[in-house]
Amino acid sequence: MPVDPCALLELAETAAREAGDLLLGRLRHARRSVTTKSTSTDMVSEMDRAAEALILDRLLGARPEDSVLAEEGGARTGTSEVRWVIDPLDGTTNYLYGHPRWSVSIAAEVGGEVVAGVVADPSLDEVFTAVRGGGAHLNGQPIACSDKNDLATALLATGFSYQPERRARQAEVLVHVVPRARDIRRHGVASLDLCWVANGRLDGYYETGLQPWDVAAGALIATEAGATISSLDGGPPASSSLLAAAPGVAPALVHLLREAISSR
Repeated sequence: MPVDPCALLELAETAAREAGDLLLGRLRHARRSVTTKSTSTDMVSEMDRAAEALILDRLLGARPEDSVLAEEGGARTGTSEVRWVIDPLDGTTNYLYGHPRWSVSIAAEVGGEVVAGVVADPSLDEVFTAVRGGGAHLNGQPIACSDKNDLATALLATGFSYQPERRARQAEVLVHVVPRARDIRRHGVASLDLCWVANGRLDGYYETGLQPWDVAAGALIATEAGATISSLDGGPPASSSLLAAAPGVAPALVHLLREAISSR
């Protein structure tokens, strides 16, 4: 029986909202367990794990045959063609410091293609959603990326790796980009940056060193909102090198990033 992407989205949205409520309710409580992963600055808390456990319980409780790729170790090979790609708390550092920029991100793949995605921002009570071919929405209302066509007046966002050497290279690229755009924002939440491109709060976003769970849902939402999605050099998009921008800005931004990378 064919899988219904709308049904997958409904399930994902319910799980994301519940996880968001859990995280929001515990935001001001002292953290009992904070450890690190890839580097000393890459943090994970008991709340990342609690949110992931809740999401897995909801998704696999409804669809026990599915596969899972989740940030905090929830990898599982199932027997169906559906795989859930989950970031239970995108922006852990922000969350732990009390900055109101963090999200819950859940995408559903069918046969290796993302067909549904949800990014919940509990701090603003916003939920971004998309089904492939069905457009992008914010709290149920259709959204579209900006019509900006001038890079010099474009508001861009980027992010930085937790790896010191890669972070230094990213800073060198940023020095090249800053004088040629209106301004740069660094929120530390890839999923929300992609959604903010989708609804025009940003004209473009780029970053390297990401993981599939960082971008799976947000990239679909940006695509369905009309944004151009590619790698930093203009090729096919990949989680390790991703650019999302308004179509009128994307070519100039790709050209600028190529220049910046080649000049390092």
